[in-house]
Amino acid sequence: MDYFIFLMIIAAIVVFSILILILWRKQKVTVVFDKDDYDLKDITLADIDRMEDGSGFEMYIYRLLIELGYSGVYKTVGSRDFGADVVFTDADGVRNVIQAKRYAVHNPVGISAVQEVFSCMRYYKAKKAIVIATSRFTDSCETLAGINYVKLIDRTDLSNIMDALRTGDTFEARRIIEAEPRKILESWSESNSTALHEIRKDYKAEKYVKKVMNK
Repeated sequence: MDYFIFLMIIAAIVVFSILILILWRKQKVTVVFDKDDYDLKDITLADIDRMEDGSGFEMYIYRLLIELGYSGVYKTVGSRDFGADVVFTDADGVRNVIQAKRYAVHNPVGISAVQEVFSCMRYYKAKKAIVIATSRFTDSCETLAGINYVKLIDRTDLSNIMDALRTGDTFEARRIIEAEPRKILESWSESNSTALHEIRKDYKAEKYVKKVMNK
């Protein structure tokens, strides 16, 4: 009798372990975005977070813009994209370039994203640049974007866009995407001002050079 109870306990443990393994695997399933068998409205941020790499996120943004009714939408090739993942024309007929960053929630997007998307604008003959991220942006990234008039769409903005799409409010989704970026300079004429901004100097380097040159 005791032996039978022991076997029952072992069997229960094995079954319980198998169930846990199945549930764990379901949670770890990678969402495939390069197929046409999913509805954009069904996709959540949790789905995007489970993607294997950033290519799926780029494809999602590409399809999202088409779904929202934009024209001139196309996805660039994976290599030699010069800093733009998706290109589209907004409601004013202005071409935009997008850099898509699928980062972990607690991993902020740094300054290089702004540098890449801003530097490729002339190549694509675009007048506006956008960085869309699944996380937040560093302070340095926010500053450089504000100076160069680059639009930053963070996780909260992206969530609001997805919610608007889900409810059929394409006007709100487009409003978020096309909203004016944060501008640090009051006027672009400030960039031509003769007044120089204070620069944080590397005083150690300055001291070293003076010491070497005075030898």
